[in-house]
Amino acid sequence: MEDLMRNELMAACREYLNKKISVVKNAMAGLKEDLENESKSSAGDKYETGREMINIEWNKLTVQLNEYDRLAQILKRIEDHRSSEKVILGSIVFTEAASYFISIPAAEIKVGNKKYYAVGVKAPIAQQLLGKEKGDQFKMNAKEFEILNVI
Repeated sequence: MEDLMRNELMAACREYLNKKISVVKNAMAGLKEDLENESKSSAGDKYETGREMINIEWNKLTVQLNEYDRLAQILKRIEDHRSSEKVILGSIVFTEAASYFISIPAAEIKVGNKKYYAVGVKAPIAQQLLGKEKGDQFKMNAKEFEILNVI
């Protein structure tokens, strides 16, 4: 049951990441096409400005793609997750308020009829949870919560 749940959460995170990567790669393909068209257009300052704008956008997309690659590496590390009583990378944490998958920032994921929030280790909620175990308390937004279970 736990493995099935983690596998479904991992699959949802991979799908989220693949969609993001696809959007960036499509945008990069469009920029490449724009750059080729720009090369065929008029010369002069307008040409140089157009090329520079394309290069700036290309660099932004490259940074995004590198970040998505980094997140994909984090997911690979989670594949070897071993159950721990303490909250670590790859843990699924149940609280009265919500359930969290400590992984990558992939927002809300539905598995069956239950909602989980995929959060990266740098997220404020993850920072509150890391290292804690079942029964521990933590504070978020001036409210006290209890960890009901960690798998």
